[in-house]
Amino acid sequence: MEQYAIKGGNPLVGEVEIGGAKNAALAILAASIMTDETVLIENVPDVRDIHVLLQAMESIGAIVSKVDRHTYKINGSQISSLTIEDDYIKKIRASYYLLGALLGKYKEAAVALPGGCNIGSRPIDQHIKGFKGLGANVKIEHGLIVTRADELIGNHIYMDVVTVGGTINVMMASVMAQGQTIIENAAKEPHVVDLANFLNSMGANIKGAGTDVIRIKGVDKLHKTEYAVIPDQIEAGTFMMAAAITKGDITIKNVIPKHLESITAKLIEIGCEIEESDDAVRVVSSKPLQHTQIKTLPYPGFPTDMQPQISVALGLSQGTSIVTESIFENRFKYVDELARMGADIKVEGNTAIITGVSGYTGASVSAPDLRAGAALVIAGLAAEGVTIVDDIKYIERGYEDFNLKLKKLGAQIEKVTTERDYRKFKFQAV
Repeated sequence: MEQYAIKGGNPLVGEVEIGGAKNAALAILAASIMTDETVLIENVPDVRDIHVLLQAMESIGAIVSKVDRHTYKINGSQISSLTIEDDYIKKIRASYYLLGALLGKYKEAAVALPGGCNIGSRPIDQHIKGFKGLGANVKIEHGLIVTRADELIGNHIYMDVVTVGGTINVMMASVMAQGQTIIENAAKEPHVVDLANFLNSMGANIKGAGTDVIRIKGVDKLHKTEYAVIPDQIEAGTFMMAAAITKGDITIKNVIPKHLESITAKLIEIGCEIEESDDAVRVVSSKPLQHTQIKTLPYPGFPTDMQPQISVALGLSQGTSIVTESIFENRFKYVDELARMGADIKVEGNTAIITGVSGYTGASVSAPDLRAGAALVIAGLAAEGVTIVDDIKYIERGYEDFNLKLKKLGAQIEKVTTERDYRKFKFQAV
């Protein structure tokens, strides 16, 4: 089994390039099959979730051509099946984006109920409500979400809760519906905006993405385009936290600083210095970290996907911090693992009370999900001694070359598969 072996104690210093946003790329790749012409997509991250989605698309007849590591050509003219029920589609939640794409193009789709990280219930009732609002019939049969429509008609759809997946799915389903669709209480996340920009580059007519009201005028068909995915705000945020926790100095390149504002604000609050330029952010951590309060919220609030990473930083801050998780109920599963490294965290319901300690110590820990796994890695980078992180398959779902990028910044980290690899790492780590 693959593990990360980490020897902590080195400040991370240098520059790191951020890849394309996984969550934006998943939505854009799904939407690329909505035209019969060939679409070129650049800046696609080379991570497991992307590979699973591309396999699923190929399984229904989409032609996927890899141009280079981060560039794909997709052609959806040969799609022969509108049912995706393969086992691997249950591995990633973004499988359900194919529902909106296929329903929008063919007025019919059946997709396996989604999987992904076990961080709590992520209901799809708002997706179903949106599809029904456009005139589709939706039912759950044999573990599949099955949806059909004679025709899709634009409508006024109010989301009861802010849902990124629901907003994306309804947006895709409505771009070729008759008339106008208005999505109210829409998600404002950067990847919602990126998908809207992508669809508009294919001939869709979407206005208001990035606000809570999105207006879509249906068009007859979509056409080919060339498009580059936005940088990944969560990968960038993770390296920002790595700088904070290791007393480092990292310049994070190829980012959109505006997407990082909620993370930047909290890092300044706890004592880091931040320098922003057009497409880079530099994080310097030279003073003792201070406590703060965090509440996760939909964008532009503090992202739930950054909650484990900042909690690791707050575990080494002076005083007591309060972290409230308002998005997912199972997001504190890493706390027991972090406690093995010496953290002092008590969880009560959806709140973590974090009392800062003077340092972490190396231990064997398991990644319970994608972001918590990354958080345990950066905890290991600040810990005294050697840390082993198990179940790194979760981390590789969403971070490209995570260990290699950290190494380039001076981290002592290796991917190990055998006891011999581990002994060699321990011997060489000084």
